[in-house]
Amino acid sequence: MTERVIYLDHAATTPLDQQVLAAMMPYLTEQYGNSSSIHSFGRYALHALDDAREQVALVLGCAPKEIVFTGGGSESDNLAIKGVALACRRRNGRRHIITSSIEHHAVLHACEYLADFGFDLTVLPVDTRGLVAPDDLRAALRSDTALVSIMYANNEIGTVQPIAELAAISHEAGAIFHTDAVQAAGLLPLDVEALGVDLLTLTAHKFYGPKGVGMLYIRRGTPLMPQINGGSQERRRRAGTENVAGIVGLAAALTLAERNRPEHAARLTMLRDHLIAGVLETIPLSWLNGDPIQRLPNNANLGFDCIEGESVLLLLDQERIAASSGSACTSGSLEPSHVLTAMGMSPEAANGSLRFSLGRSTDEAAIERVLAVLPQMIGRLREVAPCAA
Repeated sequence: MTERVIYLDHAATTPLDQQVLAAMMPYLTEQYGNSSSIHSFGRYALHALDDAREQVALVLGCAPKEIVFTGGGSESDNLAIKGVALACRRRNGRRHIITSSIEHHAVLHACEYLADFGFDLTVLPVDTRGLVAPDDLRAALRSDTALVSIMYANNEIGTVQPIAELAAISHEAGAIFHTDAVQAAGLLPLDVEALGVDLLTLTAHKFYGPKGVGMLYIRRGTPLMPQINGGSQERRRRAGTENVAGIVGLAAALTLAERNRPEHAARLTMLRDHLIAGVLETIPLSWLNGDPIQRLPNNANLGFDCIEGESVLLLLDQERIAASSGSACTSGSLEPSHVLTAMGMSPEAANGSLRFSLGRSTDEAAIERVLAVLPQMIGRLREVAPCAA
């Protein structure tokens, strides 16, 4: 009997929900109008966009006009960071930006890009659990700080930051606060008022929606320069013909994710803790990366001494188990995870870490299957590893 496929890489992407696909289908087939057109096809598409914007705003607790649809999380991060920084420099001369050392590269590289064009950049350290210290942020803020960008939950280690506290500290200095919340939808609350954020990034394919579509919440009154120019779409904040089918799918997926969040998060937390405990109990010289409490319900990032994570992934794949060694955006890199090394981990230890990210398809049998095969794999690899000699 062939073992079923066990997919434990939901932090990289999720399968498209069938209900979401059904909501999208009319706009992939007979309702193909451009929402900027004045005829009936265009009006139908525009109505779908308006409905989707209202659905997203309802989940986030904001006004529909504060939602901008984009081509994905990376575009939303770039629009938030570059758009706000450039607008602030033009408006009041502020040219200082702050981020953390464990951000997704969409944030880090956008900030580094601005540094090449005259902005001052401060990159905050994190502790061994991956947490930003509020006092470190307070000390880094300056009178010319334009923007602070700290992610809600880390995509590799799952650590959840105290976003409301960090946002409040930033606002005390007159700085605008952005959070990359790409990993949070369907797992953590997204109420922007409770979080206190000015900008928030999401992308649909992380919560069972389609790839290639994302959104950025922009609090009313936040200065922003568009980064894609050409048309007047999205209230002149993001030019380009809207991906109506994708946007409808994003809204449907986010609505479903939020509706099921309490039950979904509780179930995944139980399975996650079972996986973590089972690995730590059965595999010597193993450890958990990230905060043990303040972490995503579906994230188990585990380290193993004296092995290469990529080798374990290949063995897991042979057993029809899909996991990851970190961010999907850097999986082709031979460099150790910047997240783990920023936490003080050696390159060797970082390269021996794996990320298991659970989702809707994960059940008790899937976790038991991992716990049955993983100790043997680690043992075999350690027998032939140079450090075992």
